[in-house]
Amino acid sequence: MVERFVRVQTTGGQIHYGTLQLNREVMIWDAAPWLHGQPTNQVLSPDSYQLLAPCSPSKIVAVGRNYVKHAAEMGDSVPPEPLIFLKPPTTVQAPGCPIWYPPQVKRVDYEGELAVVIGRRTRACPENEALEHIWGYTIANDVTARDLQQREQQWTRAKGFDTFCPLGPWIVREVPSDARLQTFINDAAQPVQSATIDQMVFSPAKLVSFISYVMTLLPGDVVLTGTPAGIGALQVGDRVRVEIEGIGSLLSVVTTPETPWTPPLDPAY
Repeated sequence: MVERFVRVQTTGGQIHYGTLQLNREVMIWDAAPWLHGQPTNQVLSPDSYQLLAPCSPSKIVAVGRNYVKHAAEMGDSVPPEPLIFLKPPTTVQAPGCPIWYPPQVKRVDYEGELAVVIGRRTRACPENEALEHIWGYTIANDVTARDLQQREQQWTRAKGFDTFCPLGPWIVREVPSDARLQTFINDAAQPVQSATIDQMVFSPAKLVSFISYVMTLLPGDVVLTGTPAGIGALQVGDRVRVEIEGIGSLLSVVTTPETPWTPPLDPAY
């Protein structure tokens, strides 16, 4: 079993990084592992914590139209170089927590994606060195207000609503180069999205390198590598699950902002 690196909040409100054991106990680390944290002797029982997003990024850099078939379904082609945009850190949402459907939006879409977690300060990094700056991989859902995206020339509003970046449930150090990404809605047996990550046009190493010549990436920052074909609309009450081989699955439920929900004491919320 690969190591699964998590970030948790205890019932007392304390936030820790750690590794998730097969029995669901969490071995606490004294700091984020990409900040040279080390495991301690402290262990949390399964009923004493809840999972948070596995990192708390200073920024989320996302990539548009990085799969040929997705670009085609959007009525466009793959750009000659990565098409990057930002999602604010306040979009990050923990696994199992709600995606809010904003009242001013007419269509909210899922976009299952492989997410890259940066392990060290990265600036002007050549592509052949970029993998050394990637600490690990997790799962993301680049939730999008599609009607706003189609109406506006820049995507900040369409991509930037609170809860529009479910992330998790944990980080793994490596993922198979041909791992399959699938997205499921509710109890459907057939995925609405299914592709292998090697179908990306621009690889994770290329993306990290390209972004690093634009802005400095910091430890714990997240790069969303793009979504494959099969995007579609969500409705209030839907459950959306994104799975990636070698990582696991990320589940979210779509609700209205008025639905009662007590967020964790995580300062990222």
